Amino acid sequence: MGARFLKRPAHRARCAHLAGDEMEPPIFVGLDLAWSERNRTGAAIIRNETLLDVTGELTDDASIERWLAQHLSPSVSAVIGIDAPLRVPNEHGRRRADHELSLEWGRLGAGAYPANRRLLARNHLVRGEALVERLSRCFGFVECAPIPHMGKGRYICEVFPHPAHVALFALPRILQYKRKPGRTLATIAAEFARYQQLLGTLEDADPPLRGLGSLLTIDAGQLRGRRLKALEETLDAVTCAYVVWFAWYRGPRYQRIYGSVAEGHILVPSLEPVN
Repeated sequence: MGARFLKRPAHRARCAHLAGDEMEPPIFVGLDLAWSERNRTGAAIIRNETLLDVTGELTDDASIERWLAQHLSPSVSAVIGIDAPLRVPNEHGRRRADHELSLEWGRLGAGAYPANRRLLARNHLVRGEALVERLSRCFGFVECAPIPHMGKGRYICEVFPHPAHVALFALPRILQYKRKPGRTLATIAAEFARYQQLLGTLEDADPPLRGLGSLLTIDAGQLRGRRLKALEETLDAVTCAYVVWFAWYRGPRYQRIYGSVAEGHILVPSLEPVN
């Protein structure tokens, strides 16, 4: 199955300056995008099989642009995986992508939240759509699914950590590290420790991920409030970055695509060929 692209319209607004123009290996970016700019966004970058940078302190789209510009030279290829709806054509209900993914993954607790414009739009704008348009205009990214095998361009796709965890780590159900009714602080901390341990196993995966270091030793049981949320956002950003690194490295046969680029899509990695 060939990659499908949907370009965004060009604009003339000024953008953050890019890093130096020397040739560099591709980078793989994960964004755990908050649905509102008032909340924090987690971000991570992988390069050369290594976690290069991670933060849980980004806020508005301009801060994301500035952070990304530090790592993008004019010639570097890049893939961004964003955990947030990137295209929401429907006013009510849910997207086809949400429905298709939930049919397959819902029994494992990894169904998608319903995305529609009534829920997500602020001043007629959905944040994910606006961010994709901005990154397209400033850095030349195109929304794409599946990700081409070792493609030389700049691609953005929507990803979802819960089914990615189940797929990559062969789990019977999702990791339950998010704060929800009925989950105690002790059980949440235990699930965070499990999450960190599983990310650590990626050092021996294909493709590998190294350099997580101290991120894997943070004790979630000692965190509360904003600090605990920041850990969640950074770990999820690492997952998003690894998913697109995996997709780029393995190619379309190892990617499940739900929905479509035009209607909204979700990319989930697969350890086995899907077609």
